[in-house]
Amino acid sequence: MTYTEEYERWLSSAAVDDKTKSELDGLDEKEIQERFYKNLEFGTGGLRGILGAGTNRMNVYTVRKATQGLADFINSSGEEAANRGVVISFDSRINSDVFAKETACVLAANGVKAYLSDRLRPVPELSFAVRYFEAFAGVMVTASHNPPKYNGYKVYGDDGGQMPPESADKVLEIIENTDIFSDVKTCGFEEGMQSGLITIFGELLDRAYYAEVIKQQINPEAVKVVGNDFKMIYTPIHGSGNIPVRKILEMSGFKNVFLVDEQVEPDGNFPTVKSPNPEDKDAFKIAIEMAKRENIDFIIGTDPDCDRVGVVVRNNEGEYVALTGNMVGVLLTEYILQGKKATESLPENGVVIKTIVTSYMADAICENYGVEVMNVLTGFKFIGEKIKEFEKDNSKTYLFGFEESYGYLAGTYARDKDAVVASMLISEMAAWYKIRNMSLFDGLNELYEKYGAYRERLMSITLEGIDGVDKIKRIMSAIRKNPPRAIAGLNVNYFNDLLYSVKADVKTGATFEITLPKSDVLLFEMENNSWCAVRPSGTEPKIKFYFGTKAASVSEAEEIIDNMIGNIKSIINNI
Repeated sequence: MTYTEEYERWLSSAAVDDKTKSELDGLDEKEIQERFYKNLEFGTGGLRGILGAGTNRMNVYTVRKATQGLADFINSSGEEAANRGVVISFDSRINSDVFAKETACVLAANGVKAYLSDRLRPVPELSFAVRYFEAFAGVMVTASHNPPKYNGYKVYGDDGGQMPPESADKVLEIIENTDIFSDVKTCGFEEGMQSGLITIFGELLDRAYYAEVIKQQINPEAVKVVGNDFKMIYTPIHGSGNIPVRKILEMSGFKNVFLVDEQVEPDGNFPTVKSPNPEDKDAFKIAIEMAKRENIDFIIGTDPDCDRVGVVVRNNEGEYVALTGNMVGVLLTEYILQGKKATESLPENGVVIKTIVTSYMADAICENYGVEVMNVLTGFKFIGEKIKEFEKDNSKTYLFGFEESYGYLAGTYARDKDAVVASMLISEMAAWYKIRNMSLFDGLNELYEKYGAYRERLMSITLEGIDGVDKIKRIMSAIRKNPPRAIAGLNVNYFNDLLYSVKADVKTGATFEITLPKSDVLLFEMENNSWCAVRPSGTEPKIKFYFGTKAASVSEAEEIIDNMIGNIKSIINNI
């Protein structure tokens, strides 16, 4: 069926409501093509797309279709799987609550038990809830830190981690063979409640979740020492972190937590920011102004689904600077390992897990403490998979996991990044440094002196629509076919193509097999401790370039990265 035929089918179908038909009526040809040229893709993370009517958009019909595929997969797994059911939560995004209810109704109509959150709750609590209820799967309605026009639908397996590829592939196959209108079963919400197939959950789960998070404290005494005087600012950036982060900070003993009132209430339009992304310093603009007025030097902020946390601190010149995800990750790695070593609780088989595009300083820190570092593909689901492996064979003890994109997890109660536990540990760490008359900024400089000046940077290029998809493919293809032998004057020693599982020695031509799962990632290992990686984003219309180096000083490291970025930009401009 062509995109035009599918468009006409939506306009004429009795299954489509009048409001949706009104939205579709009168669209120009390009917009019709954009909305209907393909189905919204269901990957290992589920769905993510722009809100609106059409097969390539997030709406009640695409959500129902995806849920029908999930329900059929669950029922094919047996009656026990259906009885164990699916846990559903949602964040503050536009229509997140609507899509969550629609998900519950489709599951109930198919005889699958649905546990629905009574209010917005974050990703990590959904991950925990799947394990708590011993459910077969979980669904989180969110588009994380994407702009307001997006929403999404993340699917989790029974371990609380994102659904593994083999299961996601089966769900995808079912979805592809499901008609978006005629094959979807649904029921009224009250009908589902009365049947007992939809159950609402709330505060009991919260208490169980907080109990697990608080166990991850490293040095609670540090908070007791400075708790009365230590001041900090927290902003949920209109998202789901407001209640859980404030609660865990209170439980930890922090008594002076100032809130950014303008950003406390959940609001999917995110009216005070261009993007609700704690990776973007602009999201902290109001918080920084407040910090100046109140003379506060420590700020944290979480994204809409509260799985990422950003940190802003005041440096020695009195300027407010945003720490990168790599910076916070290595600070936490050092803090956790030294804390466990001090209390003689550092296990012999301990392991820290990070992604392949995350700071190599973590390797140096772990080497210092005799702890193994494990590198996995980009995406926290791969860290979750390793935790599951360790549980099965008892081969390793998971200590900490993080990725450069502001995601961290201590503990194994959840299997996705958790900004609640991270907010607690980062704040505790800041209190610990304060006892030593240091800030987190000072602590970072201390790490540079101890391990070397490691610096990293991310360059993202946004390319939306059909043309954007084609452009990203052209860039990846061009670099793959003709990889540079040097970047910014630094010779490439090894070229890694993870899609074909090949690592090539650029000088000798020798090749080696890469044991990581196949992924559309190109990684250049260069001389002088420098590296560069490129990959299309799996959740946003972006192509991402990662850069890292180690130098004698921070300024020298920054100059090296500046030169690499300039060289890569010139390469892209010629594609």
